[in-house]
Amino acid sequence: MEKNSPSPVRAVPLALTLFLVASLTYAQGDVARTGAQTQIDQLSRQSVELLEDYRVALQSLDQVRIYNQHLQQVIIDQEASRAKTAQQLENYERSKGEIVPLMSRMIDALDKFVELDLPFHLDERRNRVQVLKDNMVKSEISISEKFRRVLDAYQIEMNFGRDMDATTGWLESDSRRREVSYLRVGRIVLAYQTHDRSETGFFNPVTREWEVLPDEYRNFVTEGLRIANKQAAPVLLKLPVAAPEAAQ
Repeated sequence: MEKNSPSPVRAVPLALTLFLVASLTYAQGDVARTGAQTQIDQLSRQSVELLEDYRVALQSLDQVRIYNQHLQQVIIDQEASRAKTAQQLENYERSKGEIVPLMSRMIDALDKFVELDLPFHLDERRNRVQVLKDNMVKSEISISEKFRRVLDAYQIEMNFGRDMDATTGWLESDSRRREVSYLRVGRIVLAYQTHDRSETGFFNPVTREWEVLPDEYRNFVTEGLRIANKQAAPVLLKLPVAAPEAAQ
């Protein structure tokens, strides 16, 4: 009976073997789980990176779309500006053909006006007209600048009709030459008086001659000269004015 019972000494190695096999199987499973987790983590990171790349790509696409829209607006605006510029050039060429003859007529009219007006500041005014004529053939001066200078000359002439001044110069009339003081009141009166006040006269716009005035005008012209030189306050003056009937 004792010879047929299993030996307990052989059972120990079998149990140990089963334990080792189980341990090895568990270890392999753990390694497999660790590897799978690593792969999962890598895939997760890749997914996050791909998602970020996708988001950046969408932003870039939006920026490109916005930029393209901006370029389209710029192109539309440039086309409009080009069309406007072309129209302006066409209008400029057409107006230039009209404004040059107009300026020539204005200068000629101003020239005649100076010669027919009271003879004051003649050298200055004639020179201004001559400069305008010379400007018309100067290519370095633009059409707009030429026109501006013509208008400036007209403005100066208009201002002469609203002020008064006193100047000194030589008067030649009646075959005599003497130094006098001139009194100009707008374009109404241009009178003169010798420095010793012995002679007072005026330019008659009807006869286009210098004429001597009666003595009753002497003090008025003297006072007018003082007012023009800002040596006296303005007062009413009795000065010779050509009658409209005579002018006709």
